[in-house]
Amino acid sequence: MKLSRRTSWFLLAFGAWSWMIWITFARNLYKDASGLAFDNAGDPTAYFWVHLALAVTSFILGTAVGVIGLRGVRANSGK
Repeated sequence: MKLSRRTSWFLLAFGAWSWMIWITFARNLYKDASGLAFDNAGDPTAYFWVHLALAVTSFILGTAVGVIGLRGVRANSGK
């Protein structure tokens, strides 16, 4: 299956965007002072673990989408 140049660039950009958004989210989650992510003793709450799992999953999917886009861009660059 061949991807168009436009689709390849879109997938690559989406993968990069996903990393930027979720890295920011993970940093903010770790620095949370509202009491949602960490209890009074400083231990992680269920909110923290669920959102960390979402971030890790998004990192993995963003990487996969970005790699597919990168391969498509490379395949189309010779044309």
